[in-house]
Amino acid sequence: MKSSGIVFLVWVLACHSELSAGYPNGKVKEACSSMMPLHGHSSQKFPKHTIKVNMTEFKPGDHVKVSLSGPTFEGFFLQARNAEDVGGPAIGSFALADKRMSQLLTCGRTKNSAVSHTSKSKKTHLDAYWIAPKDAPKRVQFLVTVVERYSIFWVKIPGPTISQSNTPILTTTIGIVPATSLVPHLIQPFNASDCGNNKFCVRNPSNCDPQANGCFFLSFRRDNDSVLVEMSGPSEGYIAFALSHDQWMGDGDDAYLCISENHHVDISTASLAERAYPEFDSEVALEETSWRLADGFIQCSFKRRIHLPAFKGRFNLDANYYIFLANGEVDEGGTIQKHYRQPLITNGKYNVSGPLKDIGGSRSPFLIKIHGALMFVAWMTAVSIGVIVARFFKPVWPNSFLFGEEIWFQVHRMLMMTTVLLTTASFVLPFVYRGGWSEQAGFHPFLGCTVMALAIFQPLMAGFRPPPQAPRRQIFNWLHWSTGTTARILAVITMFLGMDLPALNLPDPWDTYTMMGFVAWHVGIDLLLEIHGYCLIRKVEVLEDDRVQILQSVTTAEAQGHTFKKTVLFLYICGNIAFLITFLTAIVQI
Repeated sequence: MKSSGIVFLVWVLACHSELSAGYPNGKVKEACSSMMPLHGHSSQKFPKHTIKVNMTEFKPGDHVKVSLSGPTFEGFFLQARNAEDVGGPAIGSFALADKRMSQLLTCGRTKNSAVSHTSKSKKTHLDAYWIAPKDAPKRVQFLVTVVERYSIFWVKIPGPTISQSNTPILTTTIGIVPATSLVPHLIQPFNASDCGNNKFCVRNPSNCDPQANGCFFLSFRRDNDSVLVEMSGPSEGYIAFALSHDQWMGDGDDAYLCISENHHVDISTASLAERAYPEFDSEVALEETSWRLADGFIQCSFKRRIHLPAFKGRFNLDANYYIFLANGEVDEGGTIQKHYRQPLITNGKYNVSGPLKDIGGSRSPFLIKIHGALMFVAWMTAVSIGVIVARFFKPVWPNSFLFGEEIWFQVHRMLMMTTVLLTTASFVLPFVYRGGWSEQAGFHPFLGCTVMALAIFQPLMAGFRPPPQAPRRQIFNWLHWSTGTTARILAVITMFLGMDLPALNLPDPWDTYTMMGFVAWHVGIDLLLEIHGYCLIRKVEVLEDDRVQILQSVTTAEAQGHTFKKTVLFLYICGNIAFLITFLTAIVQI
């Protein structure tokens, strides 16, 4: 009874399991037409492997050497097909170069018309010989499916196209010849010396030289009814640019990507829909694609027709657009990841095939720059100086008044109110820019809201300040100090978190070290004034207890102490402003 139950369970599982098959022995005749492994997984998008041939022209009976190479793979399936009907049957037959690693298969009625693996052993290179038949079409293209491992594979990777002798040279047909077919390699870096004279350039930073440093370079040069595009940037992952009608990425923007993975570059076109993954085009609207990986750069170039009415989503290149320039990482499966920096966005709309210009842009939106600058002014300068003055300088100007109030109090109140006004203005800007709450900013917006609430609470609480001799004055003093201190600490933490958000992203780790330097500077001055105040009190107490001394000595000691404090305040303000200017300069330059 127990054994029959097990048999029944196995039968049920078999009936309900998804159809999938693996072919470690390479007997993959079921895939002759589709070239799709029956592994129950989707194929990858960006090929890592390439096909090369030893001739570009053939005649019936010729043996064409076909070489497959790339990162380590387990399985493959190679065919030749009519270049003008790559969905049709296999063409011609093959001969093996290595019978241990490869075997011949018969697809359809043509014997030995495909080559596949014999085992799952690791391979990086394989050769075979295609024998041209008497009835070969004028042009033949090689296709290969490569299996890296069971769940990772690429289907119908296009190889080079070869033609029969005396066949007219095939003009690249947009949308039929993929960018990966017979991709030539650039032999030298791009040149920025012609920017603004012979080509339209976008550079980040503005002095970017693609021959000398790892910056981002993009150029457009008109060639009759086409535009030659050159793009250069750091070689890890991908670099891309997009054309947009506004300064927001998405809404069908026209994108072009150069994707580097395992010593190969794939050049693709895509449409951007809001913040979703790019919609890559199945047909390629590019001509004369080429690329280069060297010296830490990825460089790619291609031509694109100015008008492409047959391709939905491709913009005409004789109109004005905002230009985006972005980069990011690629995972092991060849999938691009979201750009980890805010894309560079030009400040205005430009026609890349029109007047020649040499421009830059910003990787931070203008409103976010203003947001960051106002917060730095408020919480790095205004608050810090206001607190120092209120805490240590009450006795320095005891008989000095400004508009009927002691000068220290007026300075403190003016700086605190300035902080509240700047914080309020800055607080609104991200909401205006985003059109609502940002889900991708982590703890920064939550802490920012807390700081905003505390900043407003402080002056409201000060409006109900009890008289100096009132019993509740000590409670007020403690609440006022604790609320202000909490707001300042949270503001510094909020600025730390905000500096590295993609919308601002100050240079790292420079920004962190500079902010740590500012905190150390403020704490150091605070401790210095505390120690000085303690020593001054002790000195005055000694002078008062010594009957030999007279009151004039006490006055002299206090005067010397006040001079020291004024000197420290002057130095503190200078240092504070220096830190502020450093951050503001960095914000302007991004």
